[in-house]
Amino acid sequence: MFDGVRAGIRSHVINSVQGGDLRLERFSEPAGDPGLFGPDSVAWLVTSHASGMLAGGFGAIMLQSLHPLAMAGVAEHSDYRTDPTGRLSRTARYVTSTVFGSTADAEAAIAKVRRVHTFVHGIAPDGRPYRADDPALLTWVHTAEVRCFLAGYQAFSGESLSRPDCDRYYAEMALLAERLGAVEVPRSVDEVEAYLERVRPELRVTPAALEAVTFLRAFGRDPRERIATKVLMNGGISLLPGWARTQLGIRRPGIVRVAIDRPAVRMLSSILIWACGRSVVAKVARERAAATVVPQQRADGAVSDGAVSQGAST
Repeated sequence: MFDGVRAGIRSHVINSVQGGDLRLERFSEPAGDPGLFGPDSVAWLVTSHASGMLAGGFGAIMLQSLHPLAMAGVAEHSDYRTDPTGRLSRTARYVTSTVFGSTADAEAAIAKVRRVHTFVHGIAPDGRPYRADDPALLTWVHTAEVRCFLAGYQAFSGESLSRPDCDRYYAEMALLAERLGAVEVPRSVDEVEAYLERVRPELRVTPAALEAVTFLRAFGRDPRERIATKVLMNGGISLLPGWARTQLGIRRPGIVRVAIDRPAVRMLSSILIWACGRSVVAKVARERAAATVVPQQRADGAVSDGAVSQGAST
């Protein structure tokens, strides 16, 4: 009975987050390739914690929505209303490909997003033009995202990172933003907090932002998914700066956020780990990075690449 429950939860998570196919073979080659960050990076550690990333992702969407130009692009070009799980799956694949993928796959994923961004442009309701490839806008979207991802790990992993490791995370992830075209990307805790204070005068809630937040808080294709979404959304709300909750009109007392919302995410995290285990993508990527190609001598005496030997996985 428990095996059936475990399999059902795992299948539902894969379908919802990864679009039904993890495609683990994408992370298994080439042998010895650490990707853009490598197994010892803080980026791998933070990204491998599923519930922290999911709650952080919901928090990031809410925080990002406060930039009128960023939200205008989402409102006019995103299919989140008609295909929310598809939108989630594409975002999840991008994150896993750039963090855990081989160097070539990560660069291909970045190049693809850069191409898509060239088609995302228009005029916001306030009359200002916007472009998804605007360097300043890319910096905003990135900073809001990694700030919430890190906050999700700190709140829900049970293993709080040190200040130097938090700085390392921001510095590592800045690489992705810069390759997408962002400029002056914050690379430490102090720089992130200073950036958010600096950009606050540009932020305000719009009807499109309220529509997106309302949609997400009620999303779910079945009761189980609606419960999980509500738990993760409330967890994401708990990660937001107080001023962001105020602007979004979210009134959730601190005692509720601390005593109910965060423990609920931790409980959900325990269920996900029980059903799905630790990040299988991270496991396969570690095996790829640790593997070595053992040269083999051909019959004619020449040396060629041969069998792959798996190194010790940590």
